[in-house]
Amino acid sequence: MRDSLINKRHMKKTFSIIFSLMLMMSTNLLGQGFQGKAYYHSKTAVNVDLSGRNIPEDRKQMIMERIKKANEKTFILNFNQLESIYKEDVKLEQPGTGRGGGMRFGMMTGNNGNYYKNVKEGTYTVKNDLFGKIFLVKDSLPKLDWQMGSETKKIGKYTVFKATATKTIKRPNMSTLFNRNNKSKDSEYIEKEIQIVAWYTPEIPINQGPESYWGLPGLILEVGDDMTSILCSEIIMNPKEKVEIKAPKKGKVVSQTDYDEIAKNKMKEMRENFKSMRGQRGPGRH
Repeated sequence: MRDSLINKRHMKKTFSIIFSLMLMMSTNLLGQGFQGKAYYHSKTAVNVDLSGRNIPEDRKQMIMERIKKANEKTFILNFNQLESIYKEDVKLEQPGTGRGGGMRFGMMTGNNGNYYKNVKEGTYTVKNDLFGKIFLVKDSLPKLDWQMGSETKKIGKYTVFKATATKTIKRPNMSTLFNRNNKSKDSEYIEKEIQIVAWYTPEIPINQGPESYWGLPGLILEVGDDMTSILCSEIIMNPKEKVEIKAPKKGKVVSQTDYDEIAKNKMKEMRENFKSMRGQRGPGRH
C-alpha cells in the first residue's frame, strides 16, 4: 500500500515536470502576431423517435439520414493568444440536399454560427440563426471546473492530456415535435447533468478550443459530451494568409438567458404548428 502511494506521487511529480517543460518550450514558439488555424469535425447524435408514426420504413430511414447529415459538420477555428473565431466550413452542396429544403434540423440543436471568444476579457459573442432571424448572443464565457489528469495520447503529431468536467445543461426535447402522442406542456427542454471529456495540448499553449470550450493550459484538440463529439483533423501554425479575428456584428443583441427563452418559445410555437397541421389533415390522413 505504501509503495503504491509512493509510485502515485512519483508519477504525479514526473507528469508535472514533463508538463511544465512542454509548456515552457511551447510558449517560446508564440511570437508577436502569432496566429493559427485548426480544422474540427463535429458529430451530433439527435434522438428522434419516429415509432408510432404512420410513415413507411424507407421514408423514416431517409429522414434519419437527413438528420444525421445535418448534424455532421466541419468547422474552422482561427485563433491567436487572446481571441478566436469558430466558423462552419460551408461547402457547396449537391442539388436537392441544400439547407433551404425541408426542415433545418441542425439549427434546432444549439449554436450554429460564428462563435467568437476573448479569453482576456472573459466574453463571447455567437451569431445564431433561429428559424431565419439572426441573433447576436453576447455574454460572459462559461467556466468549467476542469479536473486535469495525467492520461495522454496522440492526436496527429501532438501529445494531448485528458481533462474532465461536469455541467448542467438544457436541450430541446426533439420528441415533442415528432411524437403526436406527447401531451406534456413543459417538456420542450430536457435538463440534466453531463460529463465533458477534453484532450488538450500544451504544445500550443493558448487558452482556446472549439465552440464554447476554453480554460485549459493548451489548445483543445478533442472534446465531447453525451451528444456531440468534436475532433481536430488539421492544424496550421502561422498561416500565410492572416484572418481578422473579430466578433460578428449583425443581428439582434441578446444575453444567453434571453436567447434561451426566445428559443424555448419558438419550440413551443413550432410544436403547436405541428399539432395544427395534423388537425387540418384529419385523423385518417398522414
